[in-house]
Amino acid sequence: MPNGALASLRSLGAGMTPALRKIADYVQGDPQKLLYQTVVEVADGSGSSEASVIRFCRDLGFSGFQDFKLALASDLAVSPVGLSPQDDPQTPEEALEYVIHHARQALEDTRSLLDLNAVSEAVKLILKARRIDIYGVGASGVTAQDFAYKFLRLGYATQGYADPHMAAMSAATLGPEALAIAITRSGTTIDTVKALETARRSGAKTLAITQRLKSPVARAADLTLITSVAESPLTGGSVTAKMGQLLVLDLLYTLVALRRKESQEFISRTAAAVSDRNY
Repeated sequence: MPNGALASLRSLGAGMTPALRKIADYVQGDPQKLLYQTVVEVADGSGSSEASVIRFCRDLGFSGFQDFKLALASDLAVSPVGLSPQDDPQTPEEALEYVIHHARQALEDTRSLLDLNAVSEAVKLILKARRIDIYGVGASGVTAQDFAYKFLRLGYATQGYADPHMAAMSAATLGPEALAIAITRSGTTIDTVKALETARRSGAKTLAITQRLKSPVARAADLTLITSVAESPLTGGSVTAKMGQLLVLDLLYTLVALRRKESQEFISRTAAAVSDRNY
């Protein structure tokens, strides 16, 4: 295991090929920026290929791009809660203002990034679907469960899958009347991408909700909705990162509820079904 990303990079010296040198120069030019990028973005930014970026990381002694990013984050002493150098809340009041500010910023950024024509198309896909599968792992798996809960209340046959094996098996059983939704902030989560690819091969319509338009999950989707907030390898699952996803969820739910004629009936029936579960 290498001692550190930057130390390993310096140790290569002049022994790199021209292709790998371009990547090394790109990393050294702004290592902080790389923490928030995908392998596709690094390849584009350095004028190289995805395969070259992965080979670069392995030549440094890392298992792959994500392993290199994690070591780089440790080298740069990135805050586990995403603090930038100018942020340093010391009291509960200051921390509360910090969190509220960044949550508000995440919502505003997502609003500016959302293609409302794509939102309208996503609503059409949901209205036509007879079954909805929703895939996500880790923190995005929690959002997938929330999606499933919301659309179950509207009368849809829907399930959120956080387990990759269950997601893969479910995706293999879909057909043309189904919609598969993949939620992954980075757009590169292997299990989520593979589940969406399987769903597409099975004939289902596919929708991706991600921060990255240029990403593997977007390539597997018929339609992509973009959310905001970049994360480093050490800051995954923050509330601000989820705000964009939850905004898209509530937007889709609201539009579908307004346009699906059976919505009010199903909301009333599902509410009545659990009404006796409270004291």
